[in-house]
Amino acid sequence: MSSLSPFSKRNLIDELFRDVSPGFFIRPLHGEPLPTQIKLDIKEGDKDYVIHAEIPGSSKENIHVNIEGDVVTLRAEVSQTDTNRSDDKLIRSERYYGEVSRSFQLPVDIDQQASKARYENGVLTLTLVKSAQKTGQRLTID
Repeated sequence: MSSLSPFSKRNLIDELFRDVSPGFFIRPLHGEPLPTQIKLDIKEGDKDYVIHAEIPGSSKENIHVNIEGDVVTLRAEVSQTDTNRSDDKLIRSERYYGEVSRSFQLPVDIDQQASKARYENGVLTLTLVKSAQKTGQRLTID
């Protein structure tokens, strides 16, 4: 069994095609394939959390944010396509599409009514307000 990582295998295949037909080898147009997980930055303030999530290749209509107590779930349909002019001769096209999602738990419940979301330039910014209500109760130990 081979111990090559998927990245190493891809480079090996690239090298094979480069050696077989060096004049016709073209690198991928968009670099890496569809990300397997949404990347996050989470900052905590006194009254809220500010979250930046990278979701390139999606429109705001295809992004869904679900909040249940202290659990936040992000889900997005992502697609990347090329536009070609009628006089273009397409030699190679690499596109990706699919769905990515991520769930994470915060230390406190979130006030859904006061929270906000904005999507701009491939980054979803969530301002999640901490809930003032305590949903749990500490038990006295006898």
